[in-house]
Amino acid sequence: MHSDTLLHPLALRRAELSDLRGVLALLADTAEWLYSRGVTQWPRGGFGPERIEPLIEERVLYLVDDELRYLDPDVDAPPVATIAVDGHADPEFWMPADGPDTALYVHKLAVARPWAGHGLGDALLDWAGGTAYATGHHWLRLDCAKANPGLQDYYRRRGFRHIRTVDLPHRASGALFQRTADDTLVTAFRDLTIPELISA
Repeated sequence: MHSDTLLHPLALRRAELSDLRGVLALLADTAEWLYSRGVTQWPRGGFGPERIEPLIEERVLYLVDDELRYLDPDVDAPPVATIAVDGHADPEFWMPADGPDTALYVHKLAVARPWAGHGLGDALLDWAGGTAYATGHHWLRLDCAKANPGLQDYYRRRGFRHIRTVDLPHRASGALFQRTADDTLVTAFRDLTIPELISA
């Protein structure tokens, strides 16, 4: 975690429908950045609201906010990062033999470009692994672009093991990864979801 992030206290919370515009903007910016690097995993221009609203309604989309934004209520600051974590195993990728119910799955992980390189992606993956562990799941899983070896190497460095690549012509994604869920302590942000987890 870079030291300058300490100057900006961060908090993780569940997304609300009022956050939709900011989430769509963050995902669109991330998709454009991916396209600039030749990666076409996400639709150019990002996702439509019909893909993101259900994640918010299901309460599985999370945001990281720069808490300093609340000092100026007139500023409409977008989220610093976003991640979806749920039990929905993509049936085109994860087979019954994989034990789909033994894992939580990461989707829509994105960090705003000004915050890239500050360790937020790492921290969100650790948080997701802790959430999987706390809810009795053995694995944290994800899929990523088949043609993005740099991203695949990133996940390997974060302790994920490549399970296999499912090569479907209509899917840019298909490189499947998992790592054991554990209770790694995350200090990069204040976790506002802990009371919800305790009461669940």
